[in-house]
Amino acid sequence: MPRIRSLPLAAPQRACLLAAIWLATGGSAFAQMTNSTTDPLAPKLQSDPRKPLPTFQKSNRAPFAQAPASSVFTPLASGAGRTGFDSTNSRKTRAPRGAKLKAGTDAQAIAAGQPQPLPASPYQTPPRTAATPGTGAYAQAPGTPPVPDIGPIRKPLPKRRARAVVDPYAPLGVRVGSFDLFPAIELIGGYDTNPGHSTNGAGAKLYSIVPEVRAQSNWSRHELKGELRGSYTGYSPDETPTLSRPNINGRADGRVDVTHDTRIDLNGRLLVGTDNPGSPNIQAGISKLPLFTTFGGGVGLGQRFNRFDVSIKGDAERTAYQDSQLTDGTTSSNEDRNYDQYGGKLRGGYELSPGLMPFIEGGVDTRKHDLNADVYGYQRDSKGFTGSVGAKFELTRLLTGDVSVGYVKRTYEDPRLEDLSGLIGNASLIWTATALTTVKLTATSTVGESTVPGVSGALYRDVGLQIDHAFRQWLIGSLKFGFGVDTYRGLSAEAPTTVSSICNCVVVTNNVAGSGPDRQDLRYSIGAGLTYKLDRWVAVKSEFRQDWLRSNASGVDYASSLFLLGVRLQQ
Repeated sequence: MPRIRSLPLAAPQRACLLAAIWLATGGSAFAQMTNSTTDPLAPKLQSDPRKPLPTFQKSNRAPFAQAPASSVFTPLASGAGRTGFDSTNSRKTRAPRGAKLKAGTDAQAIAAGQPQPLPASPYQTPPRTAATPGTGAYAQAPGTPPVPDIGPIRKPLPKRRARAVVDPYAPLGVRVGSFDLFPAIELIGGYDTNPGHSTNGAGAKLYSIVPEVRAQSNWSRHELKGELRGSYTGYSPDETPTLSRPNINGRADGRVDVTHDTRIDLNGRLLVGTDNPGSPNIQAGISKLPLFTTFGGGVGLGQRFNRFDVSIKGDAERTAYQDSQLTDGTTSSNEDRNYDQYGGKLRGGYELSPGLMPFIEGGVDTRKHDLNADVYGYQRDSKGFTGSVGAKFELTRLLTGDVSVGYVKRTYEDPRLEDLSGLIGNASLIWTATALTTVKLTATSTVGESTVPGVSGALYRDVGLQIDHAFRQWLIGSLKFGFGVDTYRGLSAEAPTTVSSICNCVVVTNNVAGSGPDRQDLRYSIGAGLTYKLDRWVAVKSEFRQDWLRSNASGVDYASSLFLLGVRLQQ
């Protein structure tokens, strides 16, 4: 509306002038001045025209131009938390009332009506664009070289953990107190072409019952575990002496954690068996193979000094034979074969790396027989020394166990008996070659007693290799290889032998000690097996094994084939 200058008009003249203005504008200006407070459709002024203007007023100008939200770097204020609390007291930008903001959007850009980019997927890398100094991903001072845009910083995705391999056919066991028991039994039948292990032995059908139980403690400290396995094998038709015999093998190991670095090691063992068919120690004219029982145990103390581990152990063992039953109905005493053994071992190892500990071990033992001399007048008490070096492995669970090689020497009280000595090896290794293939290596070395006149003893060394491959989780194939060397010190390979017509086995005659080479038997074995697991509790097993013996003594070689088929029940 044009500005009206104040003129010195009288009251009638001013009234006529207002009326003329009303007619000229159609009354809109006057209505705007007079009805602004009552008309709801009239525009509202910033202030009441009837009141004086305030000294300071809010500006109605639009805010200064903002850069796009995607190119502005807004650092996180120090003191701002994830919960939304901000202790910096910085000025906040409020979005218009009714507007819904999404996470990651710019409030000022939404208020200005600018289009927003779609949120990036957490699985998609954002495109890289060149950054302009001052407006790119990082604000820079003038004159500095540009910094490439590396995109928004996001939290990396969590890595997936490898799923634990669980055997769906593994036995669940039975919880008894703080122990887990795993009982099982195998019922086996088959055929052996040469069960007597003689040169021209006849075949026989066989059956075997094999119960077993394993136990494992579940203590937070200390440990106790054990295994007991028994079997009875019968033959039909049976020979004389009868080859049907039982066998029991058990072992228990314990550990008491005194402190973090001090422990007490405990072990016990039990073995019930007979001499192997074809052994020179078998008497002539017996009706059945005599049983022997070996039981013993040991206790040791171990201490760890950082990476160095040292342990000392004492051991005691008893071996006793039952009387032999002869074909004429009489019995023959085997008291001269009974003996006690006492010994000790010292072992030290150093942990080169986690899972690899080389060690050195030495031991001494003494054997005392119940009788000072045997039936042939030989004093068989002896002393032995054993030294070995080896390593213990536990490499990421792929290779576990220990292996050692050494030397053994045993001297006898009777000067007519030669010293028995030789290289020995012991091993118990499990190598997980792949997720489906497992390789097991075992090796044992023992020094046995002899009843043959002039023979000091026998050194038995055995090596076994078994390869298991899982074609399926329920179908396991196995290959077995075995090799053994039996050395009889003082038993000449050139000594004459006679074959007993009663037992159809080789029996060495008296006075066989000579100057010739010692008798040495080489044993070979190869086999294949297949296990079909029906479920956790039932499995069907089959096996074929071929055995050979080759000796430098004449008349003792043999070959044997064994076919087995059975079922295993386990809990």
